[in-house]
Amino acid sequence: MCGIVGYIGHRDAYPVIIKGLQRLEYRGYDSAGVALYDGSDINLSKTKGKVEDLNNKAKTEISLNGKLGIGHTRWATHGIPNDVNSHPHYSNSGNLVIIHNGIIENYDSIKKELIKRGYTFSSDTDTEVLINLIEEVKKQEDVKLGKAVQIALNQVVGAYAIVVFDKNKPDELVVAKLGSPLAIGVGEEEFFIASDASPFIEFTNNAIYLEDEEMAIIRVGKEIKLRKIKNDAVAYPKIQELQLNIEEIEKGGYDHFMLKEIYEQPRAILDTYRGRLRASQGIIKMAGADQNIEKFLNANRIIIVACGTSWHAGLVAEYIFEDLARIPVEVEYASEFRYRNPVITEKDIVIAISQSGETADTLAAIKLAKEKGAFVFGVCNVVGSSIARETNAGAYTHAGPEIGVASTKAFTTQITVLTLLALKLAKEKGVFSESRFHEYLAELENIPAKVERALQTNALVETIAEVYKDSTNCLYLGRGYNFPVALEGALKLKEISYIHAEGYPAAEMKHGPIALIDEQMPVVVIATNRGHYDKVVSNIQEIKSRKGKIIAVVTEGDETVRDLADHVIEVPDTFESLMPLLTTIPLQLLSYHIAVMRGCNVDQPRNLAKSVTVE
Repeated sequence: MCGIVGYIGHRDAYPVIIKGLQRLEYRGYDSAGVALYDGSDINLSKTKGKVEDLNNKAKTEISLNGKLGIGHTRWATHGIPNDVNSHPHYSNSGNLVIIHNGIIENYDSIKKELIKRGYTFSSDTDTEVLINLIEEVKKQEDVKLGKAVQIALNQVVGAYAIVVFDKNKPDELVVAKLGSPLAIGVGEEEFFIASDASPFIEFTNNAIYLEDEEMAIIRVGKEIKLRKIKNDAVAYPKIQELQLNIEEIEKGGYDHFMLKEIYEQPRAILDTYRGRLRASQGIIKMAGADQNIEKFLNANRIIIVACGTSWHAGLVAEYIFEDLARIPVEVEYASEFRYRNPVITEKDIVIAISQSGETADTLAAIKLAKEKGAFVFGVCNVVGSSIARETNAGAYTHAGPEIGVASTKAFTTQITVLTLLALKLAKEKGVFSESRFHEYLAELENIPAKVERALQTNALVETIAEVYKDSTNCLYLGRGYNFPVALEGALKLKEISYIHAEGYPAAEMKHGPIALIDEQMPVVVIATNRGHYDKVVSNIQEIKSRKGKIIAVVTEGDETVRDLADHVIEVPDTFESLMPLLTTIPLQLLSYHIAVMRGCNVDQPRNLAKSVTVE
């Protein structure tokens, strides 16, 4: 949820930290702060607002000197976004300073005990409680900082990624992780700490990803000391070579990351099936599935767990698996899954979907499924993420970094991976004939070019956005495979434009939502010529008779809906199961343009964060 950056080495720390925070601002942007050690003291500046606000403030109120520093962008949990609640936080003595991502669930009881011992608190945060607990342990146990951090973390309940500095140990940073991602960049006589690799990719492509319940003591000129928090066992760092490059995390001439990422989808889909799909040979190769194919073939059912946009991708996958592979599927909100005592057996396959690979609710669902004996297959976009490590097997999407908070290419690449898996199972089960299988593979190869054509609707969509930018409500309707696309379209609009929007199966309109339709209500209807076309046309007529404003997404060449709708957006024809990869494109563009016209912060919508690492 929050962005963490730290540096210790031979460079000036401040430019590294500010630039890193700007790259991590998608993770949290309620407030920001920085602490620098100048050789004698800690200089701290923090503020409500964006990283740019912090940069302007810091330049006027503190010395920017120092080869060691930590910085933070916040997504508020405990305490409202304001200057005081912003990170970093001092301990009462002023000797220790901390940045923290996560939630300390038992902070209140710890705080009450610390108050009894004479500690005072200026903020409402759980983080200030944690740094004072570390200080108290350090004082009472008469131990070094690393040991104090370890003892304190064994007393807390919750999730965290932390960086702690003691001005009396000016050559050292202590970091630790449980449930929130933390990476250490390893350079020449310098180290970088960050929530992900983007802040330090221009300096080093060597990184260590901490495992849960690991901590590290980082000192220049010495090897990193890794230990297990629970039992103090020595751990051994594994340095990974990063594949990320600078161009992937810059806007590349686009006004917003979201627009860039919408336009990256043809390449992202291609990269996701590249090396896996060999249409001319009739082969799908997916190592995670190939090595566990018997588990899939013998499964009684598939349970998909996910949140937000990934949950919508899971709904599309439900149609795909049941239609193509004839395997029963249930799709669950990961946030509800673990709390309703679900019936899970060793004959179940659980597929966990997450863009970041760090979604706390999905990780909790994975752990429950494994405890019950289910085989867990992960689908995520971030190599080395927690979900990639926790699952029994899986498949990465290859969307590249997704910086815009509102997911776009995550959705289409997740559907691509799940389609490959469903097609593979359909072939293995003998559900498909050889010729039908080849037809599907060939059509999937055509999808990137067809997405390019769908993107050519951009100018038309922008003119439609101008008409409806001041609307206060909107309905999205679809049937079959396009019902989850309607849900996703509504989610995108509400996320970034703050217009209330709801998605429904088109037939459900008559069971309540039709009461809302009048001449002020725009209704987006996905009405492609695959599936239940005639039924959707009937639904459109019902809307028209009640004077609703109809924005229809149709197959190229459609004439019937054109005569009924106020606006028509055409997408290329494809197989019904692949249609969501095309119909979602104009809906992404529509939400983007409406948000821009309303003056909304498209990449950083209010109250949202990219990687939801707390429950």
